[in-house]
Amino acid sequence: MPTASTTAGAAGAGADPSPAAPPTSAAPRLRAPRRRTRSRSRPRRSVLLTALTGIMLLYSLAPLVWLLISATKTQQGLADSFGLWFDGDFALWDNITATFTYQDGVFGRWLLNTLLYVVVGAGGATFLAVLGGYALAKFDFPGKRGVFAVVIGAVAVPTTALAVPTFLMFSKMGLTDTPWAIIIPSLISPFGLYLMWVFATEAIPTELMEAARIDGASELRAFFQVALPLLAPGTVTVLLFTTVATWNNYFLPLIMLKDPDWYPLTLGLDAWNKQAATAGGEAVFNLVVTGSLLTVVPLVAAFLLLQKYWQSGLAAGSVKE
Repeated sequence: MPTASTTAGAAGAGADPSPAAPPTSAAPRLRAPRRRTRSRSRPRRSVLLTALTGIMLLYSLAPLVWLLISATKTQQGLADSFGLWFDGDFALWDNITATFTYQDGVFGRWLLNTLLYVVVGAGGATFLAVLGGYALAKFDFPGKRGVFAVVIGAVAVPTTALAVPTFLMFSKMGLTDTPWAIIIPSLISPFGLYLMWVFATEAIPTELMEAARIDGASELRAFFQVALPLLAPGTVTVLLFTTVATWNNYFLPLIMLKDPDWYPLTLGLDAWNKQAATAGGEAVFNLVVTGSLLTVVPLVAAFLLLQKYWQSGLAAGSVKE
């Protein structure tokens, strides 16, 4: 007498070998994850976030718009017209010419001084930060934790707190009222060193450097030919930060320099701005505004040209692979 299992086996052997159709209730379950994937891929829109972004955009662009419009006005037009609209006389080119010729063309001297401080100071700070960050990231040595604590502590100290001690030290060395009083302090960038330290840790594989050493490359050759190209995004990021800090430096030149021939743009434009408050001084606010516009243009151009490198440098190490 056949059992129930034998009967079921015989029925299965005589049945159609093609797989049975899945139950109709399983079909929605197979399509449900696809619908969830499509819904997740769509960006979420937030009216509040869009409004806040628009407010921040207006807050950031309003001073630049005012500066651009005010640079097209004469000295009298700055006082008689609305700040965010043009005057009847378009005097931008006249203002630019007057800015470069006023006081025997001292504005051009200030511009060259600023470029000198940026090229030597900010460029040197970037190079030292790259060297130090690479060494701290890829070499082990006694006291490394102490160095890390010192770097973090230096980042937390504001530069204005160090200005007076730096002035006293440089006055003892006889370096005040010289370009070295601006260049040497600009060579030290604790934040740039920390940023390159973090970036080099993630951007340079240790195996790649070991392979270069096995192939016979010296440490300098391995650094310049293997590591340095990989550090390009972080290097550009540090260069932008140090360039902006040196270009906009005001307090350090204020206490270090007395000779107007060594003034940077920030200190020179401030001297023009204060002329109106002195006895017999000439008010040249239109030249101050035009000079400020000319000062901003190189920084904006640098950020726009190096934007892709800067963004990739900031994003390095944010994703763990």
